[in-house]
Amino acid sequence: MKGLATISEVRASAYTIPTDAPEGDGTFGWDSTTLVLVEVDAGGQTGTGWTYGSPACATVVGHHLAPVVEGRDATDVPGCWSAMQAALRNIGRPGVAGMALSAVDCALWDLKARLLELPLHVLLGSVQESVPIYGSGGFTTYDGRQLDAQLSGWVGEGIPRVKIKIGENWGQALDRDLRRVALAREIIGPATELYVDANGGYTVGQARRVASRLSLYDVTWFEEPVSSDDLSGLRAVRDHTGIDVTAGEYGYDLGYFERMCSAGAVDCLQVDVTRCGGITELLRIGAVAAAHNLQLSGHCAPAQHLAPLAALPNVRHLEWFHDHTRIESMLFEGMPSPATGRLIPSQLPGHGLTWIPKQAAHFRVA
Repeated sequence: MKGLATISEVRASAYTIPTDAPEGDGTFGWDSTTLVLVEVDAGGQTGTGWTYGSPACATVVGHHLAPVVEGRDATDVPGCWSAMQAALRNIGRPGVAGMALSAVDCALWDLKARLLELPLHVLLGSVQESVPIYGSGGFTTYDGRQLDAQLSGWVGEGIPRVKIKIGENWGQALDRDLRRVALAREIIGPATELYVDANGGYTVGQARRVASRLSLYDVTWFEEPVSSDDLSGLRAVRDHTGIDVTAGEYGYDLGYFERMCSAGAVDCLQVDVTRCGGITELLRIGAVAAAHNLQLSGHCAPAQHLAPLAALPNVRHLEWFHDHTRIESMLFEGMPSPATGRLIPSQLPGHGLTWIPKQAAHFRVA
């Protein structure tokens, strides 16, 4: 059966946007974020997808992925995904290549929905009318004034859960970590959920000791207390505390998530559609999590996660990450806005966002 349209061109471009203030977490610091955009043309429509990573992702798209996607049926997204997966065999799926694959796959799903004149969440089989979010930022580089402004701003918008970074300097600033947790609880009051993210900065022993202190401030989410590659360490922290232990944002393929689930390493599985293999793989990961009776949480890139997460029954929430909400609001029209702590999928064709080239031109990487 012939498809609606043939893919005529795949393009990739990169844009580096300075942060609005220095940012850092437990193991890394940065002053800019790079978005790599993929555009796919077919039948008079253009689908867009993106990832946050090195400009090298655009090179992988142009050299390795575009040649195996162009000329294919635009409605056969799984077939395109399989062809791209095969094309990456000799350069490796994790890392830059996986992010490139993810961006193309997201663009293909957006394109297919536009060709069919359907909202993407409807095409994927929406089971959620809206997706809960949590405010995320609280960088280790923030002083008390900055932390207050950000957290109280989210609470004022009706977001009932917020997250801050801890594990500063690879766990070498424990006293400051705990002071910031105490300050965050003071700022948001008792009714708002408080989450923390150590970005793998602690040892297992440190993480267990910190977890005991976090319970004093009613913290309910302890993200990457140790490296996400340390499954036994995550399980050891999880066995020690009643706080939910979570990880998964650095997963690049289905096997990674199956190993994490089978190890009993997490209470909620995180996934990033801009890394894991795109929407095609995210839906499979959702099924793996469900088979282990786990919920799924979307990591960052809120506008791109919204439609596929709305199509999964075992979703807990989506990260409303400061960097990415700022960038996506700057460079796209149609960015969803929080309504009582939830995002509502667009009813426009595709994911509902429109790229604004003029806004992005200033940030383009040569």
